[in-house]
Order: sequence, then C-alpha cells, then structure tokens
Amino acid sequence: MKKTIIYIVLALALIAIVVIRLKGNKETTENRVYQYNKEVAINVQTLTLKPESVNNDISYPGTFEPNKETKVSADIQGKINLVLVDIGSIVKKGEALIQLDNSLMKLQLQTVEIQIEGLEADVNRYTVLAKADAIQGVQLEKTELALKSAHVQKATLMEQINKTTIMAPFSGIVTAKLTEEGAFAAPGIPLLQITDISYLKFTVNVPENELSQFKLNQIYTLTADVYPETVLPGKVIMTGSKANMGNSFSVQFSVKNTTDLKIKSGMFGSVQLKKDSDEKHIIIPASSVVGTNIQPQVYIVNNGKAILKNITISTRFQNKAVVSGGLTGGEVIITNGFINLFDGANVSVSN
Repeated sequence: MKKTIIYIVLALALIAIVVIRLKGNKETTENRVYQYNKEVAINVQTLTLKPESVNNDISYPGTFEPNKETKVSADIQGKINLVLVDIGSIVKKGEALIQLDNSLMKLQLQTVEIQIEGLEADVNRYTVLAKADAIQGVQLEKTELALKSAHVQKATLMEQINKTTIMAPFSGIVTAKLTEEGAFAAPGIPLLQITDISYLKFTVNVPENELSQFKLNQIYTLTADVYPETVLPGKVIMTGSKANMGNSFSVQFSVKNTTDLKIKSGMFGSVQLKKDSDEKHIIIPASSVVGTNIQPQVYIVNNGKAILKNITISTRFQNKAVVSGGLTGGEVIITNGFINLFDGANVSVSN
C-alpha cells in the first residue's frame, strides 16, 4: 500500500515538473517571437483620385511570318550535278537552283532527232512516189504516223531535260539547304527551302469584345520589337471566324517589308490602336489593386485608417487599370506599403 502511494506521488511530481518546464518554454518562445502591435500606424504611400481622360495606344503583340515559303523538290529522279545557291542566297523567280544529271536523256534525244530526220526524208520520198502511184498510200500514212510519234518522243525527252534544271518557283531567299552535289534527287524529297519576305503576314490574337475594332482591308500601324522606330502599314486580310484555345480570335495583316528586308520571319512585333476619348474615368496604378480578378479591391484612407473597398475594373492598359465602379474623385487610395496592412489598420501617409 505504501509503495502504491509512493508511485502516485512520484507520478504527480513528474507531471508537475513537465508542466512547469513546458510553461517556461512557452514563455521563452513568446519572448523571442516578434509580437506585431496592430495599433501602431503603418507607413503607406497614397494617391488622391481625380477623373482623367483615357488617351492611350492599345498594343496587340504578334509574330511576323513569311508571305510565301516552300520546300523545293525535283519532279524527276536523278543525280545532283550542281547546287547553284547556298543559304542566304537571294533568288528570282525562274532562276536555276539545282542541276540534275541529264547526259543520258540528251543522248536519247539525239537518237530521236536522227529518227525524225530519217522519217522526214522518207515522208518526202513517199509523198512523191504516192503521187506517181509508185507505192501504196498506206505506206506513206504509216511513215507520217511514225514521224508524229517521234516528235512526241522528242517533246517528252525535252520536257524531262528541262525538269533536270530545278528553278525557283518565286522570288525569295534560300533559308535551308537540304542536299549537296552528288546526292540523289527524287520526287517529294526536299532539296532547298525558299522564303519570300518581301511581304509578310502579321498575326495577333484579339479578345472577342475587341474584334470589332479590326475591319477587312483597313490599314493599321505595326512595328517590330527590335526596330521600334520603323513604322509599317499593315492591311487586314483576315479576321478569325473561330475562337482559339484562349477564347480569342486571330487577326492577320499583310505587311510590305522594308527595302533592305530587315524584318525577318519569326520576329515579334505589335499593332497599335489609338483609343482617344473625351470621357473621363478613374485611373489607378495596377499595382494598387489587391483581391482577386473576380473581385478586385483597393485600400482607401479614411480618418487615418485603411479601409478595404470593392471596385469594378473595366479595362487594363500598360500598368494601369480603369475603374468603372467603387471609387470616386477625391478619394485617397494606398499605392505602396501593403506589408502587414489589413482592413481597419491605422496608417500614416508619407509622400
């Protein structure tokens, strides 16, 4: 019985020691952790609102693409004797690019020409003899048919010989060389790539509520990102009829390149739209907006306190937001100093 009492006393003593130790640890931890005083005024920067006109150029980014681009291949098969261009070569429509071996075809052509020469002589002789009734007319007819057939063979061989010279389908720049001399060409196997950038296509994606701003055949101002000083007129040649994955629509422009062709395929650029209006709006820095995209909010200063207020944003441009509801001229919003800021916090304003 005495042992039981001793064990109980020891257990209670141990528990008491643990409780005292934990309480001491808690007090030590609380002393080490910074305790933020919510009554201390938070230093913030503010902006006094006033209605102003929205005069800005809206920019839509896009990409320049070649007007025409194709991979050139041979119409007939054969060994490549000469490649007359290299990457970067500027070529004109109809200019020779690659020469295939046609020596055997030329020998066949000579054979056919000899046959034609003999058949023409036979036709002349048989014509004279047929008039004199020295031969049957059917013999002359067969010779004339053989001559026509030989002419067809000659035309076929000449066409095949012409096709051994691969020519540029349009004027442009050689942007890929996919073969070398001594290789074998066959129909459908790409040999060169020709790109025409004298004219360019420029494509942007536009939200559905702004698609009506672009009209077919109208001229708009475009610039390339790397050459912002170069202004290019672009004519709308296509407006999308079906939304893409981002629920926006494609608008495509036709753009004449500079004389030195400095705008390259794949470069980024933008199309500018002027949005001038006499109507005045509340415009705030986009960085002052808190909350979510669904429910944007801002902090206003009222009697030395930060008050969180719901707003409605009609549009955003550059680093600003146009407010269509929730704010009025004369109100003061907080633009900087959001750390530790909360609804109802005491604030001090610094300029």
